[in-house]
Order: sequence, then C-alpha cells, then structure tokens
Amino acid sequence: MQKKPDPEWKQKIVAPSVAMSGIEPGMSIFLGTGVAEPRTLVKHLFSAQMANLSDLELIQLISLGDVVSLSTSQNKLKFRLKTFFSGWLASKAITAGFVDMIPCQFSNIPRLIASGTLKVDVAFVQISPPDDAGFASLGLAVDIAKHAMQKAFLVIGEINENVPRTMGDTFVHVNDFHYLIKATEPLMYFPRWPVDSVIDKIAANIASIIDDGSCLSFFTGSLYEALGKHLQHKRHLGIHTYTFTDVLMDLIKCGAVTNKKKKSFPGKSLTAYAQGTPELMQWLHNNPLIEFQGIDLIADHLKIGLIDKLVVILPARKIDLTGNIALHVGKRNVTAGPGQIQELFTGSERSRGGRAIFALPSRNLKNESNILLSVDNFPNQFTTRESLDLIVTEYGIASFFGKSVRERAQALIDIAHPDDRAELVQMAREARIIYADQIYLQDSGHFYPEKIATTHKFSDGMKVSFRAIKPSDEEAMRRLFYRFSDDTVFYRYFSPIKTMPHSKMQEYVNVDYRRNMSIVGVTEEAGREEIIAEGRYSRHQDNSLADTAFVVDEKFVGRGIASFILEMLIKYSGEQGITGFSADVLCDNKAMLKVYEKLPFTVQSKFKSGVYHLTINFLEDVTSSTTPG
Repeated sequence: MQKKPDPEWKQKIVAPSVAMSGIEPGMSIFLGTGVAEPRTLVKHLFSAQMANLSDLELIQLISLGDVVSLSTSQNKLKFRLKTFFSGWLASKAITAGFVDMIPCQFSNIPRLIASGTLKVDVAFVQISPPDDAGFASLGLAVDIAKHAMQKAFLVIGEINENVPRTMGDTFVHVNDFHYLIKATEPLMYFPRWPVDSVIDKIAANIASIIDDGSCLSFFTGSLYEALGKHLQHKRHLGIHTYTFTDVLMDLIKCGAVTNKKKKSFPGKSLTAYAQGTPELMQWLHNNPLIEFQGIDLIADHLKIGLIDKLVVILPARKIDLTGNIALHVGKRNVTAGPGQIQELFTGSERSRGGRAIFALPSRNLKNESNILLSVDNFPNQFTTRESLDLIVTEYGIASFFGKSVRERAQALIDIAHPDDRAELVQMAREARIIYADQIYLQDSGHFYPEKIATTHKFSDGMKVSFRAIKPSDEEAMRRLFYRFSDDTVFYRYFSPIKTMPHSKMQEYVNVDYRRNMSIVGVTEEAGREEIIAEGRYSRHQDNSLADTAFVVDEKFVGRGIASFILEMLIKYSGEQGITGFSADVLCDNKAMLKVYEKLPFTVQSKFKSGVYHLTINFLEDVTSSTTPG
C-alpha cells in the first residue's frame, strides 16, 4: 500500500527563525490571547538574537502566559507589550512600566483594528492541526484573531497538537498563513480553583436569586467554581460568556445548562475563550454544543441586551457605602476591567429580566472590612453607581435597584461582617449618609437567623421569599404601613395610627433576635423588591410564652401567607425554648382568628371588651380549639 503524500500545506512549515525573518523594526505584532498564546513563537521572539527583532510593539488582549513574564527591563528596548486587560499577570508589569494598558471596551477593538487606529503588521496565531482539506481551528480563543489576520501582511500559524478543534467562527485555512511552525511548548492548562467556606456561602446566596431559564455570564476563579455546584439543580440555564471553564462543562454535563430558552444560538453555549484543565480541552474537541465567536458578538452590549434573563456575575474587591466599587488587581483579578464590565452591565440592563450581581467577601484575608466609607484610594474602580443592581456577601444580598444612597448604605451595612457594622453605622452617621439618629443594636448581626430564609410558591403560583427582618427594611416597612386601610391598621395596632415616622419605624425593624423575632414576606417584580407581610413574636419577661402579631398587604390576603409565617415562627421559637404563643385579636378580625384556629395545638381563648386573648400551647399537639368562629 502506497504511503499517502503529505498535503501541500506542510511545505509552509518552517523554523521560527525563517518565519520571523520578514519582520522589521518598528512593526506591531498581534499575539493570540490567553491560553491561545503561541508560546513557541513568543519564546523564540524574545530569545532570538536577530537584528530585525527589535523595537517591536506586541499586542495581546489578555496576557496569561509567557509574554508578560518576558517583558522585563532587559527586553524593553526590543519589545513593548500593549494589552487591554490590567489584571492577573499584567497588572504588576503595567505598574512597573514594562507594559502599556489600553482602556477600551472589548467590542470596540475590532473597529480599532479595521480602521488602522490599532496597527497590526504581523499576526502570531495558535491553531489546531489542519484537516485533509487544509482547515484548522483557532481553538481556545477567537476574540479578534481573524480581524488581526486580515490586516496583517505577515501571518504565522503555530500548530499545537493539543489544541482542540472547536466549533463556531473558529475555522481558518492554511492559505490564510504565510508560514506555519510546529509548537514545541506545551498548551497552557489551569487547575480547578479551591473554594473556602466564605466563598461557598457567597455562591449559595447568588444561586438563590438565579431563576431557571436564566442566561449566565461567567469568568474564572473560586467564586465561579463554588457557584457551579449550587446551580446543578437549576433547569434550562443558558451561557453567553467571555470565558468557558470546567465549571460550565460540569453544568452542561449534569443537564442544568441546555440553552433551550435562548432566542439567539439556541442550544449553544457562546464564548470567546476557554481555559481550564486537560479534561476540558478534550471535551471541547469537536463539541457542537459550544459555539466560539468573536468579541464583536460576545461583548457588544446591544447584542447582549437582546438575551432574556441575562445574569452577569462579577467579583469585587471593595465597595463603599455610596455604591462605588474597586475591582481586583494583580493575581486576584481574573475577570475584566471597567470597560468590559460596563458592557456587560449595560447589556444586563437592556436584557428583559436581566440582573447584574457584584459579589465579595465581607472581609479580606487580613480581616479588614471590604465594605468601606469610600474607595477613593483604591485603583481599578467601577463608578457607575446607576448601573448597580445586587451586591452579595456571605451575609446576604443587598438590592440597589431604585434605592436611595441612604437605603443602599443601610443595605450594605446589613451584609457587612457583624463585627464591622457598628463602626460602619457610626461612619455613615458622621458622613450624613444615613440618619444622624440611626440606631444599631450592637450584637444583632451576630444573632441574625440566616438559616430560616426560604422561598415558597403558593397554590395560585405566587412566589414569596421569607426571611428575618433587617434594619435596612425600614423604608419598605414604612411603604407597607401606608398601603394599609384604616381597618388593617386598627387590627394590627389597636389604635387609629396615621403616621409611621423614621423614629418609630427604625425601632420596629431593629430586632434583638435573642428575645424577639420578625419575619417578612418579600416579592419581586422587574427587579423591585416589596415587603407584603410581616409577623413577629416578642418574648414575655416572666414566662416561656411569646406574644404574636401579623399583618398582610390587603392585596394578598387569603393566600395563606400569615399561616406560613406563623409556622415559621413556631419552628424557630421552639429552638429558642419558647413553649407557646399568645395573641390579642379583635373580635371582627375573622381572617386572623382562622389563622390561629388551623394550628395543630390547643388554643385557649378569653373574650374581653371586644378582644380575644388567645394562648397557644406547643406542648399539647392535639387540636382542641376553643376559639369561636
């Protein structure tokens, strides 16, 4: 059997020195991005003693490999790197003056190249082995590689046997290259990220607000590693992301990601990059479920905005009480810069049902608060406060949508580390961000019962979230009060109260959870949260009983909301050693009387002056209600 002759394109394979012989001083060279960095070409470029390889400008969107580490003072006369990403390895080199940073939205970079504003004379691109027809794949990074190849007069391809043949707008022909070389450097891999208990709790809080059918934008890092595990029970998630990682592979494998709800590229996860383990690279090979596209599609906020329920998740370094954010720098920055974040946020704002989430631990590794009075002294800031939606720490979720600066500050203090809250309240008072007379119960943060939070869907399909009340609920509770009719106010407070000023309401929402408990029911529509119900108990001083009271927005009466809150209060109170509840109910408040009648405990009743005085004994679980109907 005759040996099959080598394809003609193999004649283009040359040594790196031959491929680079046509480069002249002063030229601009585009380098493949991130994991797609052509490492053999790069190392030869820096090590070769060729006279023509001097005073060159290198352009790389994101530098994760050898380029930054080789851009030292010894090479700065020969090469100068320009990058669009200030994080990870590049940050230190930029500060040292070895690398130039170009602030730019990623979706505009193709236009910079097409117009000649960003000059590209030479393109170094990593590719997969070509097939018999001469087509190779760009593999792990599409971004602007094709735009660079079209403008360059010298295009060199580095064939790496381990580059997966990815699907989408990734295919190039050997005729698009002037020279080809064979890679001798290995492909760049990244291990799975470690996850600690704080990051895991943040991820759990984020997952609680991601609905089935949402489309996610992910990056790399511990936060996303943890988040993936908390999303595995979701259904029909979609993916539109800069970077595809092992976590997203896991979500597709377990069936949480199907992309069936996406109107554009249905059934496909869209990305511009991939980075991760060898397992991921093998899984991506010839995988039709993953669609690689250029950043002019992935990053364009107009295109992003057409995606329904787009959820953008980004880690922050610091946030101040007015809503300004400092992003990560250096090795902790594995996401993107302010320009890229702005595109995602604008897209999520345009998206129908879209959400934008910033996440951060309440404290850094030095046990210093990440929630501050001001972030003015921190670099890499994102200061578009108007775009902020949700802030998440391990202590909860702060919604900024439609909130005043004062309300935002109170919400952030509620999710700060409990040991930092009193000081934040004091600083906010002095800065006149919150009320000068704002009270704060010193130990309340340590006793806040996070574990009771739950979401329940009632028989009519209405979904309500229930949790313990927070000091930042003051405005929402005031709005609830002013929605009440005169009858409802009288049923709840036994007097015709007409106003609920700050001085009264702040006392109501600041609860000593060791003796008292208040649970609120919260609905959300178009990103706006609204408290629609509240129930509480206050422990008696002289016995193991607690007095109870409830109120429900009249639009939602009859759905069983008060009964649900009462069941939650009973369960929690039992853990606190409370053996029963008492309540005073006006005789014509039939709805509330029925709530107590349904309990599977003995309910004793005394009637006096138009009021039923009820006592519920949790130790007697046989229903023998003596409450009149």
